[in-house]
Amino acid sequence: MTTAIGLVVNPAAGRDIRRLTGGASVSNNYAKRRTAGCVLAGLTLVDDVDVLVMPDSTGLADRIVDDAPDDLGVEFVDMTVTASGRDSRAAAAHFADHADAVVVLGGDGTTRDVAQTIGDVPVVSISTGTNNVVPTPVDGTVAGAAAALVGSGAVPAAEATTRHGTVEVDVVRSEETTVIRGLATVGVLDRPFVGTRAILDPSDIVGGVVSRSSPAEIGLSGIAGGLVTHRPDDPGGVGFRLSRDGESGATAPATRVKAITVPGNLSTVDVAEHRVLDDGEDYAFEVDRGVISVDGEREHEVRDGTVRLRPVSDGPRLVDVESVLERAADEGRFRLG
Repeated sequence: MTTAIGLVVNPAAGRDIRRLTGGASVSNNYAKRRTAGCVLAGLTLVDDVDVLVMPDSTGLADRIVDDAPDDLGVEFVDMTVTASGRDSRAAAAHFADHADAVVVLGGDGTTRDVAQTIGDVPVVSISTGTNNVVPTPVDGTVAGAAAALVGSGAVPAAEATTRHGTVEVDVVRSEETTVIRGLATVGVLDRPFVGTRAILDPSDIVGGVVSRSSPAEIGLSGIAGGLVTHRPDDPGGVGFRLSRDGESGATAPATRVKAITVPGNLSTVDVAEHRVLDDGEDYAFEVDRGVISVDGEREHEVRDGTVRLRPVSDGPRLVDVESVLERAADEGRFRLG
């Protein structure tokens, strides 16, 4: 039986302004091509694999397909290329019906786009983005091997994946409501417009809700992680708001926290309040003027509205790459004799 593996490589991931203003690493298209080539090599661990590749407007996917190993069946997804996040969502919608597992090369935004339409298909997410909260820096060959083992059923998906939480947002203005969805973090920023998209100044942060938190992470999840650890597959999330202009906005004194808010930047922030939220529990902000950030990027401008955020445990099924390979080894799948 043939195993179908989807491949998403986002040419735009890992190329924003944080490489000029901070210490974020660079991931150019040559590096992505090499990583994707390693993924394809890893997929050959399992026999009879077909690869479905998301096309793009830069020619990157064409080179990946041209360099594919001869013993893999490789073809493009039949879709319209828009050079936007819609491409990842369209490819993932196709994979939801036609793939047994998916490998994603990108950042948090790319993984979020895939998560919106991928359904229950297991996802291996490789970091080629900026903040590295959800995707992890893993060798492409290792990631490909894990995807092949899970996609083929050699390692059962139910025992090799965890369900990542998400954050839902309702932006309510008069009688209009806009719905936004984040994967790891959604923040409210004191900014008049989207601008460069990247969050560069921690003093802009009003607060937010995260589906995961750890001091080892960057951005909003790192701020919350200085107060409480919340695993990606734990139900619920963490809501917090920062002190503004010396006022805590809460009955208790502000808590000062050190966090890595931007790559290369260890910041000190004053947290006015925080609390662990149940699954589906609202955490609201009244916003006269501001911007909603989603997974590290400014996405949506708000004027005179109420922003209600809530964690929801309905995200993508992420593959635990190391545990998959260890289980396969324990079962003798790497032994030839």
